[in-house]
Amino acid sequence: MAWDEWEHLKTEVTARKSAEMRLNQLPPGGGGGGGGGDQDLVVRQDDLGAVGHEAFMLYDQLGGQADIAGAGADDSGSGSTMRAGAELKLHHFAMGSELENTVSVWTAQVKTVLQACAHISNHLDYSAKEYAKEDEAIGAVLRDRSGAAVPVSRLNEYFT
Repeated sequence: MAWDEWEHLKTEVTARKSAEMRLNQLPPGGGGGGGGGDQDLVVRQDDLGAVGHEAFMLYDQLGGQADIAGAGADDSGSGSTMRAGAELKLHHFAMGSELENTVSVWTAQVKTVLQACAHISNHLDYSAKEYAKEDEAIGAVLRDRSGAAVPVSRLNEYFT
């Protein structure tokens, strides 16, 4: 990628983010607060769900396919690579210990990645549920006795 192409891409991203991040403004065409509109604060959690799903899929695939070093699927250390390391050690080859060490390091690293994937997936599932509960609670607070939305003028009371 040429330098000028990189600069062009950076400029495009900055402009796009700037357009998306305009706060305290109504979108062109009006609409908005307190009037007769039926607009509501909407939080879409599709992105959280997608990331959580991908973390779960990675966890599932990695757990099933990470036995590249041959440690054995049951983690007993009886895989072909571990057996080869033990056999080499038995014949006084230094490579045997190093091979066993490689399998141990690989296994520890795979477990770390699996743990991180599980943590991400579980945390995003939990977050999505908690955000939904919070949205429901906020929606209940911001309704008057008749069930109508609280006017914007009354919302200022919550911020003072």
